[in-house]
Parts: sequence; structure tokens; C-alpha cells
Amino acid sequence: MFGRKPRLAWLTGVLTTGVAAGLLTAAPAHAVVGPAVKDGDFTFTAQLDIGGQRSCTGALVDPQWVITATRCFADRPDQSTKVEPGAPKLKTVATIGRTDMSGDKGQTADIVELVPHADRDVVMARLAKPVTGITPVTVAAGPAAQGETLRVTGYGRTEDEWAPERLHSAEFTVKAADTTSLKIGGADPANAAICAGDTGGPAFRTVSGRPQLVALNSTSWQAGCFGVDAAETRRDATSTRVDNLNSWVQNVRYRPAFAGAPWAKATHIATGYFTGGSAGGTRHMDMIVRWTDAEVTLYQGSDERDGRGPFSTEYQLAAPPKPGKTSIWQYAKQFTGASFGGGTDGLIVRWGDGELTQYTHVDKSGFHAEKQLAKPKNDKWPHARQIAMGRYTANAQRDDMIVTWDDGRVTLDTDLATNGLNAEKTLMKANTAWKEADQITAGEFTGKKTADLLVRWSDGAASIYPGVDADGFHGDISVRPRMSFWKNATVVAAGAFAANDRANDRANDIMVRWASGAVSLYPGVDAAGTHTEIQLVH
Repeated sequence: MFGRKPRLAWLTGVLTTGVAAGLLTAAPAHAVVGPAVKDGDFTFTAQLDIGGQRSCTGALVDPQWVITATRCFADRPDQSTKVEPGAPKLKTVATIGRTDMSGDKGQTADIVELVPHADRDVVMARLAKPVTGITPVTVAAGPAAQGETLRVTGYGRTEDEWAPERLHSAEFTVKAADTTSLKIGGADPANAAICAGDTGGPAFRTVSGRPQLVALNSTSWQAGCFGVDAAETRRDATSTRVDNLNSWVQNVRYRPAFAGAPWAKATHIATGYFTGGSAGGTRHMDMIVRWTDAEVTLYQGSDERDGRGPFSTEYQLAAPPKPGKTSIWQYAKQFTGASFGGGTDGLIVRWGDGELTQYTHVDKSGFHAEKQLAKPKNDKWPHARQIAMGRYTANAQRDDMIVTWDDGRVTLDTDLATNGLNAEKTLMKANTAWKEADQITAGEFTGKKTADLLVRWSDGAASIYPGVDADGFHGDISVRPRMSFWKNATVVAAGAFAANDRANDRANDIMVRWASGAVSLYPGVDAAGTHTEIQLVH
């Protein structure tokens, strides 16, 4: 990054003080030599007690999340900062909003989950309960420039205290920057240093009176810190940038909200690019969900390639009806995401009275360009069982619709944007086998010229039909055998949630809502099967 450090000097940068005076361990952390902070200032700063053995600093970025350095939780930070996601190995207590640790202001909460970043010394730590009355710090949207002054806060050692009781703060100047790190030095070199206990502490700028988090303390030379050899004169430190981790932070913050939804009441799922993005971009697919109370929710896809958190926020597209009132969405029998070009993706809805509706575009503000494809109370569409929009013709748009019927027929309506329902082709004549197709969804699993169709059968079997087109089905791939647990797959949808469906990364993912209300994601489903299961909702 900024030049290789001698091993012994680097180790000095990661030693941490214990929570109790005199307890020294080769673990993470550092503290700010600088003035004590006034009561009530920088209350987003968190002090972390890690098993009574280590002390670190962090920053509240959400009522239920603290961001800090991964090395705080590593077994041997002098060798690796790798930390497994999940509960911390040592009981960890976060104290937020307590400038004076000898007092009782602020709030404390156990840390119950760690979500480490894949390649930086950064971890999000979830609190057992949200804190109240303390404003989280905002993650900066722009990088720090060379020569810029940032303020750093921390609970670590000072010049003459092993375990200080007050939060300290000092200003530091950015001396160099790369894509992941900053090299900083004290703006007043004689009176500013980052010491043991400050690891994970925030480095921030203030804009219009509001702090913006730019980086987190990582390593330091620690000159001037209590207990450090007086021969050491270097006070520079390395901080890990977080200003370009905004989407990751938001992705992690949102996970509890996503998991907390009443998924046992999700009746329909449709996928598409409703909030922006497209195949090959950084934004992954969105998901629209209808619930038993007729509420409709849009989940925005994340920019992060992490199947554990495929969505970053949500929007309500339709509210549940008030008592004594009705909503059209309580009459939706099926819906499926589609692409008609010219903007965001759209939706095809089959209603209980047989009407078929096309919403050409859907976004976070609602449904747009409604078009009636089939009138209500017709003789045909009440006999449809399942619908799935996909890319089944040479047209690259997902505007071809496969329909399964109650007599076992399977049909394909091609290019709805151009033909409406006037170009129907029969893929399968009436039969008994396809009467057992309980769930169908279009997806890109096998890399064929046209899309595939995933079918979940009533007996728990699941099949992929590769490269479906106007000529019909071209073989099938067994994904699950008969009587498998997929019999409990109540709602199935496919989309690009963990990786995007660009040319060399095309395999779509499968989302399953189980009868129990659990939700699973199978990333990168292909001709070889479903591979890994990620449980998003337990």
C-alpha cells in the first residue's frame, strides 16, 4: 500500500490494551493521544469490550449496527485479520454515547453477529437491540483528498493513561491515499497519535455540522502512546477507507429488516430490474412480493456480490386495504416480471376474474403504462394455472410468456410487446403430467441461446428445461428427485441476485419461500444443479 513496514514495527501497530489495566494481548487495536472530548460530543463513537481481554473503538452507523476493524475479533491479527461471519467468539459488549466511561450515560448492548468485509479490515457488528436517542454517523460519499484534515476519536491509551475513562479526539492530515487505505499523520504532530485501544475508531469530516465517516483506524506506529518505547518517534497511522463501501454498509444494515418480514405470508414473487440497472451492470435484480393482506413490496437489489444480502432497501408499492375496504391486489392470481424495453422492467398480472394486465414499467413509485391484454370474465384465462415471462425468442427482451393450463397444456405467447396474445404456440398438448407443475419460473441457467424454464412438481421433483423456444422443450435436467423437501417450496423465483447475468456470469439464482416461512437463495444454479444454499430467513 504505502511501503512495506518492518515486521516488529508492524506488530507494534496492532498490539491492544486489555480492558483491565495491565492486561496486554497480541490482538487488535489503538487509541488517540489528544484532548478529552466534551460530554455529549461524537456520541456515535462506540467502545467495545471483547471478552474482558481486548478493547476497541467503533462507530454507530445504524441504530443496530456498529462498524469497526475486523482485526479486533481476529485470533491472531499479527498473522491474519480473517474473521468468520456469525457470533463473535468472545462475549462482546458495545457502549455507545458514553463520553465518560466512569459514568452511566449512553447505552450498552451485546454484539450478536459479525459481518466482515471480504477484503478490508472492516466488520459490521450487529447489536442485540437497537440503541435509541443517539444519531448514527453517516458514511461519507466521497473520498478524502491528500492534505485534508480528518478528526479521529478513540477510547484507547493516551500519553499517560493505560486505560483512560474518557473518549479522546485529535485532528489528522491525510498524507496519501489509495483505493482501500489512507495514510494519516497528526495535524499537530507533537500532540496527536493513534494508540492501543483505538483500532476500529472513526476518522471523519464534518460537513454543515454533520459528521461523515471516511475511514477506520487500522494500524499505527504509536509514538507518544503510554508504554511505547520512547525511541519510537513515528506517529503516522494507516486507516481503512469506508467512504467507498456505502452500498456494502447499506446492504448489511438492511438484512435484519428483510429477514424480519412475515415471509410465511408471501404469496407471489416477481423478479426484474425495477429500480435501475440491467444485465451486466453492478445492480442486481429486484424482487416484487405480494402478501396475503394484498400489500405489495418492492425489494431493491444490492450492488454487492454477496448472496447473504441480495437486497438493500424496500418500497411499498401497494398498501393493504383499510378495514371494510378492498384492494385490487387481493385478486391477483399470478404475476411475473417482464422486460418490454424503454426503461424499467414491467409486470404481467393474471387476476381472479380472468383479466390479464400488462404494466409496462414498474419502479419504486408504482405501476405505469397499464395495458389490458385479456378482458375480465373471459372463457380462456380462468383455466391458466401458472405464467412465466422469459427470453424465449430471438428478441433479447423477457417478453415471451409460458403458460401452463388446467388440462396439462403448455403454451408460449411470443413477443407480447409487439403481438399481445395473438401469437400463441403450443409447446405441449393436453396431458396428465403437466397438471402436476405447481411452480414455474424462467431463468438463465444453462447458457443457451434462449432462456430455460424451472418447474417444481407437486411430488417435490424439480426440473430445468434448457433453451426453451417456439419449437418446444429440448430435454430436461433433474434438479430434485421425487418426494424431495422441495415439495415444501411454496413460491419459487429466479433472477440475478448474487451475480449478474452478463455473458460470462450468466447462471441465475433461485429464490425459494418455503411452507415454513423460511427463505433460501441458491446462487449460480446451472446444468450441474443448485449447489450451495444460503438461508436468508430462518
